[in-house]
Amino acid sequence: MATTTAAQRRARAKAEYDAFLAGCPSRKLLDRISDKWVTLILAALGGAGGPMRYSELGRLLAGISQKMLTQTLRSLERDGLVTRAVTPTVPVTVTYELTALGSSLHLLMRGLKAWAQEHMDEVLAHRETYDARDA
Repeated sequence: MATTTAAQRRARAKAEYDAFLAGCPSRKLLDRISDKWVTLILAALGGAGGPMRYSELGRLLAGISQKMLTQTLRSLERDGLVTRAVTPTVPVTVTYELTALGSSLHLLMRGLKAWAQEHMDEVLAHRETYDARDA
């Protein structure tokens, strides 16, 4: 029986990821990154050109609660998309910044956000037509 190296096992596992399969772990990642707050946080951090304070993010993202902002930032940090830096000042300063992995995802999220903003009128028109048809 041939032994495999860790790199070979990782390569085989990567080749086996198929989000169309129910048990694929990439489905959970897709769930996370398709969340509206994740999209907006990544777009905000990527467009900032540097670290952003927690309070800046909270002001920029209209409608997000402190709890949701905290939970989303923690999950992004856990996934390696965001780094958190704490500066011991009074009060404590906490900043967030995209990692290299987060920056690579930011490019996609920025495009998704731009697409949604650009095509919103068309989508609304289609919704009106569809809803009128069923009335």
